[in-house]
Amino acid sequence: MNYFQAALKKYAEFSGRARRSEYWYFTLFYTIFLMVAWVLDIVLSTNIEPMSYGVFYLLLAFGMFLPSLAVSVRRMHDVGKSGWFLLIALIPLVGAIWLLVLCFTEGTSGDNEYGADPKAQF
Repeated sequence: MNYFQAALKKYAEFSGRARRSEYWYFTLFYTIFLMVAWVLDIVLSTNIEPMSYGVFYLLLAFGMFLPSLAVSVRRMHDVGKSGWFLLIALIPLVGAIWLLVLCFTEGTSGDNEYGADPKAQF
């Protein structure tokens, strides 16, 4: 939960680097919160009719768009790639797999062009 809160404190900070744990814990809690919002929409009948999700889900998804983008960009920085490298996911199948592999890859040790090693700070 601390990594999730740390990512929220850096709400729209696209500079620097994010460790694997920060990225994956953020993704885990964000997914859990989205599922809770989805269930809440169903229980309270606030879902938008042709779709299975509704107001709470959309508010959370739009509100968390920038933090999720920022932590993803910082994760790419940790492996030595530009944040624009996230667009590789637009290549069907291969791009998403490549991006997933990069998200699981250990970051470069020591400083790189995007900042100091986040592991050295702990």
